Amino acid sequence: MLKAKDLTSPSLFWASGFGLGFLPRAPGTWGSAGALIVWWFALADLAPLAQLGFIVAYFGISWWACQRVCDLFSVDDAGEVVADEVLGMWVALFALPAIWWVGLFGFVIFRFLDIQKPSLIGRLDREWKGGLGIIVDDLLAGAMTCLGVWALVIIFRVLSINVG
Repeated sequence: MLKAKDLTSPSLFWASGFGLGFLPRAPGTWGSAGALIVWWFALADLAPLAQLGFIVAYFGISWWACQRVCDLFSVDDAGEVVADEVLGMWVALFALPAIWWVGLFGFVIFRFLDIQKPSLIGRLDREWKGGLGIIVDDLLAGAMTCLGVWALVIIFRVLSINVG
């Protein structure tokens, strides 16, 4: 178990979602909620290419930070490490319209997949270790969420249901 006093480590500060992972109970949910807020106010209105660039940069730094936390603190996938949830949420919401129910639905579906870890998500979680192992299952959960939410948005548009 990591300690909040260790947040002086830049890698732990980053990997914990700037400290969100140290909030009481359900750190992954706190990390995902923080990511949703950042998406809503900073990412949702960016062009898809800009969002992708942001996600790729965050992925690279998070991979490094998560691996560093594993090495420095002799942990595998500590609950306080939530950079993977942040990244997964941003993948889940990638290029989706900034509509409140879209963000909320993406959050709920992503958290469900991240907690339940069905099929390949669970396999990746069990078999991959280290910094990349921490992240890869959340990337897949985020991608699956994104595809599902996009399908709903498209269905609503085809049926001429007002999505906004």
